[in-house]
Amino acid sequence: MDEQQPSFDAAKYKNAQREQWNKDGAAWRRWNPVLDRWYGEATRQMLDLARVQPGQRILDVAAGAGEPAVSAAERVGPRGRVLATDISEGIVELARQVARERGLEQVETRAMDGEKLDLPDASFDAVLCRLGLMYMPHPVTALREWRRALRAGGRVAVVVFSTPERNSWGAIPASIIRRRAQLPPPAPGQPGPFGLGAPGVLEGIFREAGFADAEIRAVPVPHRTASAAEYVRVAREAFGGFNAMMAHLPPEERESVWNEVEGSMRGFETPGGFEVPGECLVAAATK
Repeated sequence: MDEQQPSFDAAKYKNAQREQWNKDGAAWRRWNPVLDRWYGEATRQMLDLARVQPGQRILDVAAGAGEPAVSAAERVGPRGRVLATDISEGIVELARQVARERGLEQVETRAMDGEKLDLPDASFDAVLCRLGLMYMPHPVTALREWRRALRAGGRVAVVVFSTPERNSWGAIPASIIRRRAQLPPPAPGQPGPFGLGAPGVLEGIFREAGFADAEIRAVPVPHRTASAAEYVRVAREAFGGFNAMMAHLPPEERESVWNEVEGSMRGFETPGGFEVPGECLVAAATK
């Protein structure tokens, strides 16, 4: 896989990501109960594949507002340690607050670039990354760094979204926004929600980064809410990438776009509520 993508400015992208999550992190935390319902099973399977055990040291990269660091901390117990890292200083602080509210003193937090860890070699038993790797400009570089931080025999485990056709929750709004905002096609190598979801891609980058014995599972993640309107509220507040795509539009035009998204999402409403399909890949490998 070619890690050099001259048509894509990785540094500018990372700065935008940091700013976006510093701004939108509080909303992600506010919707945590809904997000945990959607992604909870994928998170549990990731921890299982990582073979997280009591007393271990765990690194959570792109930790967001506390998951999967909190779930990992509950598994390692008071004798273990979990270091939760994220490129956004603001969202790392939210993760720290969540851990303290739950009495999990074994969780530490640090702002850190997942592609360039300020950590010693062979210092963790497992590295976790839930819904973060596909947004990194150089995923092989990231995995090599995580491998460096793992002890021999340690495990890496990630969750990414699969393909657009299996993730209507995101593919439909993104296509509407891209059309209305008159965005060009993504640049070659540009990160995005479905960038690592095609068959064979995860296996390939694990192998290129030096990992062995990759295991990959497809896990359904249906996005359920009471209504399409509620789903759009979650998407507007917690999925900052959608807003970033149309940041250049005037406010009234952005509102019109969201109205169109909500209209398209009503097709997933039934008398029992709203459910739009989603699918994650849960993958793990060994150093």
